[in-house]
Amino acid sequence: MTRTAIIAAFPGELKSLVRGWPHSTRNGVDFWAQRDAEDEWIAACAGAGQDAATRAFAALEDGGPIDLAFSVGWAGALRGSLAPGTAHNVAGVIDIQTGERFNCDAEAGEVWLVTSPRVCDEEEKRRLASTYGAGLVDMEAAAIARLAAMREIPFYCIKGVSDGLNARLPDFNRFLSPNGRMKLGRLVLFAILRPWYWPTLLGLGENSRKAAQRIADTLQEFLR
Repeated sequence: MTRTAIIAAFPGELKSLVRGWPHSTRNGVDFWAQRDAEDEWIAACAGAGQDAATRAFAALEDGGPIDLAFSVGWAGALRGSLAPGTAHNVAGVIDIQTGERFNCDAEAGEVWLVTSPRVCDEEEKRRLASTYGAGLVDMEAAAIARLAAMREIPFYCIKGVSDGLNARLPDFNRFLSPNGRMKLGRLVLFAILRPWYWPTLLGLGENSRKAAQRIADTLQEFLR
């Protein structure tokens, strides 16, 4: 049986994909699973950042060896041509902390992605685009790419654009806990008291929903 691991940061990134799949939670990791006679698809999320992605990967391996790994979820656009709400096959991943580069196994990869330790504002996005020639930025993919390379298994990456290059958003870093979980209560309170962010946050929510659906469509097509 082929075990395909699908790893994201937050449940919302997987919602469209795992609708109807059995769900469980263990040690702070959310799991979903689906199988047939020949294949098993297992999805997990443990929060934002490479440490959280590593925990999710390890938790999936507790059930047996992984044969194929996907990093999926939301990413920020580093180019104006990558519209919010769209999804893209990634050609390769760069860890900006170590300089490591990982090629994805997908031949149809459209853009390179950089993995950053922080949520990036417009200024940082432009710097990353200029420095690395990448089109997207996330916080997890390099960890999954590294673990897949260590195990010599195929690695794929599908990312949906949640925020465009020029998005003027709150500093989400202040609402991330050390374990990569979003402090939703603090974020909601912050937003309620700052109505000038409301239109942007509503747009972010809608674009994120669309991006999650596009990720699911792309991944389901790939698996077929």
